[in-house]
Amino acid sequence: MVTTTRGRPARHVPPEETPPARTARDLLETLPPTPGFRAEVIDGNLIVSPVGTPEHSWSATLLSYALQPVVMEREWRAHVGGVNVCIDGPRDSLVPDFVLAPADCPRWGTLELRSSGLILVTEVVSPGSARVDRDDKPRVYAAGGVPIMLLVDPIATRPAVTVMSDPEGGAYQTVTRVQLGKPLRIPSPVDFDLDTSIFL
Repeated sequence: MVTTTRGRPARHVPPEETPPARTARDLLETLPPTPGFRAEVIDGNLIVSPVGTPEHSWSATLLSYALQPVVMEREWRAHVGGVNVCIDGPRDSLVPDFVLAPADCPRWGTLELRSSGLILVTEVVSPGSARVDRDDKPRVYAAGGVPIMLLVDPIATRPAVTVMSDPEGGAYQTVTRVQLGKPLRIPSPVDFDLDTSIFL
């Protein structure tokens, strides 16, 4: 851009520069939309992975249908995919397949729900996300104070659903795993018997 001032020669003014990203979180916040991909920050690393298959998202939708009576009775909010969760502390950003939150869940900015204000998160394991969903995310959610994590794992050698609760010291202290098709009790504050045959 060229500017002129009275009695002075024109000078070149460089356009404003965006400061370089210093962290994965900074980079995430500057990414353009990535249709067909999910961008998350886990342990300070930016991870971009393909979104799940239609069957993957259908599992999360079925869970939403199953929990609908509880959600409506307690005036909670159920979010199927697409809602970012900011992990309290490190500010990692995850996109669970299903989120259960109170209507007044605190936020980080306008777009992210804060992890410590949630009720439950769910991850549906797919071939491309198996290690992260099974190993990393339970630890990250527990450290962020998410009371309950549900892991739907249809691709395990023995397909199963696991509920984890009582986060303490960066780990869930109570873990219950059932074979897909068996009933599973989701603990307080949800207090719900889930028929996992919905995922078959």
